[in-house]
This record gives sequence, structure tokens and C-alpha cells, in this order.
Amino acid sequence: METVRENKKRSGRPAKTSKKDIRTAVRFSKTEYFIVRQKAEKAGIKVSAFVRQTAIGGAVINRLSEEERRFVRQLIGMANNLNQLTKNSHQEGMLKTMLYFERFRNQIDVLLKKLNHGQ
Repeated sequence: METVRENKKRSGRPAKTSKKDIRTAVRFSKTEYFIVRQKAEKAGIKVSAFVRQTAIGGAVINRLSEEERRFVRQLIGMANNLNQLTKNSHQEGMLKTMLYFERFRNQIDVLLKKLNHGQ
């Protein structure tokens, strides 16, 4: 005897075309999670979708490059020199100190322009 099988339609949700198989965990403090949740609600999407879109499309600001760190170190050294100039002005007088200060101010201006990339 042969049994005839009828093609039955599968019930339920259709299979997704693109599955997300990899999971990762992100830890938030309560405050951070509240902020993320509020931003997701404002965007009208779920928190997971918001985090995914932000991670893929967001931009990260890089730390200072080696050249920029060198500029910052020079600025710190110049700040020390300015403190020494202040001490010197109390001991030797203002005229000599003003000449030193002008030289350092010009150097600081050049460094700040380099650090801001001419902006």
C-alpha cells in the first residue's frame, strides 16, 4: 500500500534570510544603560539595534598621535618656563621678563596652530 503525502504548509514565522549568528556582550553601568536606552527610544529602535548601528556606523576619536604628544610635552615645558619667568620678574624686573615672555608666546602660538592642524 502506498500512502500519499500531502504537502502541508509550514505554520509559523518564515525563516530569516540573514541570520545574526554571533553574539557579543557589552557591560554598561546603570547610568550608561539608561542613556543608551533613552537614545534608542528617541531613535525609535530597540537597544540592540541601536548599539549595533552605533558600533558599525559610529566614529571613534583617536587618542593623540606621537607628533601631537610631542607638542603637548613642549607646551608643558613652556608652561614651566613661564612659571620661571614669573619668578624671574619678581627678582629682576619686568622689562627683561617681557622679552623672554614674547619669545615663549610666539613659540606657544606656533605649537598650538600645529596641534589644531591650522584650524
